[in-house]
Amino acid sequence: MLIGTDIGTSGTKTVLFDLNGNALASDTQEYPLYQPQNGWAEQDPLDWWNAVCKSVKNVIAKSGADPKQIKGIGLSGQMHGLVMLDKNDIILRRSIIWCDQRTQKECDEITEIVGKEKLIDITANPALTGFTASKLRWVMNNEPEIFEKCAKIMLPKDYIRYMLTGEFATEVSDASGMQFMDIKNRCWSKELLSMLGIDIALLPKMYESYEISGKVNEYASGLTGLCVGTPVAGGAGDQAACAVGNGIVKSGVVSSTIGTSGVVFAHSEKPAIDPLGRVHTFCHAVPGAWHMMGVTQAAGLSLKWFRDNFCKEEMAKAEELGVDPYVIMDKMAEETGITAHKLIYLPYLMGERTPHLDADCRGVFFGLSAIHTKADMIRAILEGVCYSLTDCMDIIRGMGVDASAVRVSGGGGKSPIWRQMQADMFGCGVQVLSSSEGGALGVALLAGVGTGIWSSVPEACDATISVKKTYAPIRENTEIYTKNHILYKQLYTSLKDCFKMI
Repeated sequence: MLIGTDIGTSGTKTVLFDLNGNALASDTQEYPLYQPQNGWAEQDPLDWWNAVCKSVKNVIAKSGADPKQIKGIGLSGQMHGLVMLDKNDIILRRSIIWCDQRTQKECDEITEIVGKEKLIDITANPALTGFTASKLRWVMNNEPEIFEKCAKIMLPKDYIRYMLTGEFATEVSDASGMQFMDIKNRCWSKELLSMLGIDIALLPKMYESYEISGKVNEYASGLTGLCVGTPVAGGAGDQAACAVGNGIVKSGVVSSTIGTSGVVFAHSEKPAIDPLGRVHTFCHAVPGAWHMMGVTQAAGLSLKWFRDNFCKEEMAKAEELGVDPYVIMDKMAEETGITAHKLIYLPYLMGERTPHLDADCRGVFFGLSAIHTKADMIRAILEGVCYSLTDCMDIIRGMGVDASAVRVSGGGGKSPIWRQMQADMFGCGVQVLSSSEGGALGVALLAGVGTGIWSSVPEACDATISVKKTYAPIRENTEIYTKNHILYKQLYTSLKDCFKMI
């Protein structure tokens, strides 16, 4: 058996798999998100560690598995988060995580120091508020006494690796999102680090994603129930992990994931770079491969925000019926009809990455009138997220990527109406896979390759992943959405300066 553990934003999910990719047991442990100021987002790394210990222990107990049968562990995690430890391995501050938007000033400084073109040439991306480099520079500028004490910098899943194994390590896919790497050569950029005044000793040793980076130590064994010496693979950042779990390990198949954020992900045999920096290019979890990724900051987050604030009645009804509130909300959206009586939603609750790179833009309902209902607003949110994902898809296709089939995943990927909307807007078949475990399966497969169960990542995917259902685009819907998408895109242009004013 193999374990995949995914350290997400809302919680950590651990899944135990057999070698056919079947989930034998699953457990999720939630934890808080701290927002000390508008646009800030932090989490406590110890919350992640406690969640990992509990979820691993629980899946072993639920399955009745003999821990000796667990041949390897893969780690997936939210990307870009900054974890800082002192020389005694004490956490210096809460982690500033991926969706935090406080660092625009630091992004401007990094761009000025390195030069925009050179930065994109080395790291394949412009300086972004979400990336680790700008977060570290913010600490340098605003909390110098903390920066002075810093002995180790790591990403969320790599902090978990350190606690499990004692090894200070990372891997290429997650490290790509720190903005300290030479993406083409899959290594830390000594030139860039020197320009930014960062000692390379602060950064962990880097592995390919399938390689074994350490083994479970006695301390972690006592807290998790895992055997001492159980191999821990490099793993992957959440999006690369999810892509492996969806079989996006060769050209022609693209994934669309709707979780807290939304991501369109494409495999590439070479490091193709968008010169405008609208999509990210990172190292893939497949050796010798890269990937392009467009990101919608507030995809599932938009629907969750609306549910939590305006759907108390639907949540109460769902509890009474024993169903997920989103099932009721989906039904409401389905009944109101396409385009929600001409209501358009811009999903910019946390700023935006693709295609705008704008930390200041905010969410908008456009076209509200007395005719509109709660159901219309839900439908508009679903469609607005899909328009944003279509922006991502259009850029990736414009870079020459074959996107003839799209595989959906994430919490939003379970929604039939959201699946059909994506098929209609993308204008191609949308595939649902036999397994919905995404990132946890992906890193479990990487651990399987690292421990010799399979000889390569594509072989592992072929052995465990299959298509269960395909949603074909509805022609008349595609025509309507294509026309509406023009207005959707124009709204950002019209409101850009207004966003700056607030």
